[in-house]
Amino acid sequence: MEPTRYRITVQGRLTERLKTAFEGLALEPGGERTVLVGEIRDQAHLYGVLDRVCNLGLELVSVEEDSGECRVRARRDDDPVAGALGGVHGEAGARDC
Repeated sequence: MEPTRYRITVQGRLTERLKTAFEGLALEPGGERTVLVGEIRDQAHLYGVLDRVCNLGLELVSVEEDSGECRVRARRDDDPVAGALGGVHGEAGARDC
């Protein structure tokens, strides 16, 4: 199985200390959000990154597979990534931890 490139958006800007928790992922800081971008090896790796987001008290905004052509947001109930997030709901797609 080949790695899949993801864009994981969290609310707020990450401090230098928090950036080190996401080694291997590039950070794209924005105004009020930060996007973590990089290759995720498998489902266990994705869960690990999402657990880290939760454990650090960050608000998850979205998880997108970045195919380079179009971005699919993990918001549908039948989406396996959304299901892994405990059913991402609402406009912001926040995760309840």
